Amino acid sequence: MRIISGKYKGRSINPPRNFRARPTTDFAKENLFNVLNNLVDFEEVDVLDLFSGTGSISYEFASRGAKSVTSIEINPVHYNFIRNTAKELGFENMHTVKANVFLYLKSVTKQFDIIFSDAPYDLEGSEQVIDMVFERDLLKEDGILIFEHSAKHDFSQHKHFWQSRSYGSVNFSLFKK
Repeated sequence: MRIISGKYKGRSINPPRNFRARPTTDFAKENLFNVLNNLVDFEEVDVLDLFSGTGSISYEFASRGAKSVTSIEINPVHYNFIRNTAKELGFENMHTVKANVFLYLKSVTKQFDIIFSDAPYDLEGSEQVIDMVFERDLLKEDGILIFEHSAKHDFSQHKHFWQSRSYGSVNFSLFKK
């Protein structure tokens, strides 16, 4: 796993072998960020990364100079890895929270420009994140929710659906306020 662009472009991040997280592939991440490059000014965005896992997406936003990156991860091993890696890289714009994503979404009051959700593909009910984000009004005006999922899901009928992207076995559905 590597950081694709920004201050730490090319930097490899190597989680321990006992990690259970499935990081977004570098191929999918690079293509997604190419799309985002044309949509946002990274230095002006507040980002929320749900189910952060290895922290790969958070590091990418932080490396590109995001105003703030909040990473939510419940697994203590993953949480500590993300927190320690962010500290090691000197990401002062990154804040890691050890929490259940669903409980966090019920209590957070801040709005974000980009919310990225990459729940384990087999996590039952993970799609509830989409409705929770909109019901709780967690996106700023013109904010984007990016929901990573397997090919077996189709969110094109959701009222906030905007577009989808597919890179190999990785699928992103994008939603707008």
